[in-house]
Amino acid sequence: MLFEEAASFYEKLEGVSSRLEMIDILTEMFKKSTKDDIKETIYMTQGILAPPFYGIEIGMAEKMVAQAIEVSYGYSKKEVESNFKKTGDLGNTAEYFSCRSRMKRMSHAKFTLKEVFMQMQKIANTSGAGSQDAKVRMLSQLFAASTQLEARYIARFAIGALRLGAGDATILEALSKAYTGTREYKSELENAYNICSDLGSVGYVLLSEGKKGIENFKVSLFSPIRPALAERVATSEEILEKMHGICAVESKYDGFRAQVHMDRKHKRVEIFSRRLENTTKMFPELCEAALKEVDAEEAIFEGEAIVYNQVSDEFLPFQETIQRKRKHGIEEKSRELPLTIFSFDIMYLDGKDLLNKPYIERRKMLENIIGKNGTISISDMAVVDSAKKLDMYFNDAISRGLEGVVAKDLNSSYVAGARKFSWIKLKRSYKGELSDTLDLVIVGYYLGKGQRTNFKFGGLLCATYNDSKDVFETVTRIGTGFSEKQMKVFEDLLNRIKGKKNARVVSVVEPDFWVEPKYVVTVKADEITRSPMHTCGAEGEGTGYALRFPRLVSDGIRDDKSAEDATTSKEVISMYKMQKKGKMSDKL
Repeated sequence: MLFEEAASFYEKLEGVSSRLEMIDILTEMFKKSTKDDIKETIYMTQGILAPPFYGIEIGMAEKMVAQAIEVSYGYSKKEVESNFKKTGDLGNTAEYFSCRSRMKRMSHAKFTLKEVFMQMQKIANTSGAGSQDAKVRMLSQLFAASTQLEARYIARFAIGALRLGAGDATILEALSKAYTGTREYKSELENAYNICSDLGSVGYVLLSEGKKGIENFKVSLFSPIRPALAERVATSEEILEKMHGICAVESKYDGFRAQVHMDRKHKRVEIFSRRLENTTKMFPELCEAALKEVDAEEAIFEGEAIVYNQVSDEFLPFQETIQRKRKHGIEEKSRELPLTIFSFDIMYLDGKDLLNKPYIERRKMLENIIGKNGTISISDMAVVDSAKKLDMYFNDAISRGLEGVVAKDLNSSYVAGARKFSWIKLKRSYKGELSDTLDLVIVGYYLGKGQRTNFKFGGLLCATYNDSKDVFETVTRIGTGFSEKQMKVFEDLLNRIKGKKNARVVSVVEPDFWVEPKYVVTVKADEITRSPMHTCGAEGEGTGYALRFPRLVSDGIRDDKSAEDATTSKEVISMYKMQKKGKMSDKL
């Protein structure tokens, strides 16, 4: 596919107002792709050079891209900066100067999408002395030979701001429609994606091997599996009811979700976060411990990494554990705040894919290779057959400073990338006040008013994620409780991603500025109410759900969660029902 064609599709995507229109445009684009360029087409549409676990980023600052525009089109730094201040978008600035270029176009040959992508990869991999000048030079070569529309998307891609708004589920549905004629094959494609966490690979296998290749996807080392997620209910009785009277129950640790891939023969260990980012370098003691303590040749297992004092049996709060997420001073911090992984599941062992094995079998396999009291330790677990026993286990976990418990269906497979009732979390009771927090996506923000008029930030519009529709539904405005420091941070952060309303955002209210659904914040509220002003959980023109007296819990962004990891609309509805039960029980 020519990059000129891709740019035309991207322009159409920018103009759509519904997700279904987006799927149709992506479908047409994917139909033009072949097995030789489908990976690059998908990655570029996602605005990435590779899935997050590869850790490859384009790495170009706005200043460098502006410099490439100057070189390519014969304008001064002052002229480019002046235009950028007006547009607020380097893509629009590149397009502006492209059609007014003072330089002769270097070539009339047309780039393919793959050629543009490979040049971007080359830029990303350039390092060392003189690398900044080399990056600017390589980007200039692309600008100088591109059309106006191509220049817009080359600039945006280079700074990581393509922002086409196509989520994973939307891309999967478009792939299904492009190559099978309907969106119904999406679930099979999603299963493959949940195993490999790589949409480009899913597209490639679909085009090169067809449905047979998709349906034969297997777990493989060093390709992270999308993590299983837990539903929530209000009481132990409800858990036992959903799990037919018996279940396993494990302590719920408040730390880093860690998926560990180990190959003893090659002395290789890699650790992936909840968002599937490669965090191996941050945790050297965990990598060393995996090779020493895990009794297996090859394994993929997961657990929660948390700062833990074995002598006092003390779990340090998450505020301590979060300090281990860093790029510098790693060795020193690992000595000061050593981590322990409490392992709770295994997905692969010595060449065997275990995803479809029952939980109780996987647990026994895990216990056979991981002991207690090590840096890699097995999590607590008990099988219970009554609400009384489950409550005793829960209360013990709380008394030890843990978040609560996770109950697991003894016969369930590992449901990668999905939230099912095979895992149910119980964190605390819901009586009167809404005591649990929500992780919400920022979809817009407001200007300061009154005493905050001097600030270009006055509050947030936040949304839940509707995972069945792949859209974001508004649930609250947050306008109080911000410190001046927080307001400045949000102003700077959100100003970079403001633009048109994303086609996947469903909203009745309108903020001063829409932003790309990218950042997640943790929010606490007094209660969940019904509201016609918000779309969370609303069907058709019906009444949605909203938060009463919302406020931020933490100082900033939850960088361990993507927008699609946010609290779902279904969870909010579930929390609302729990809350009502709590109020009713208080009156009895």
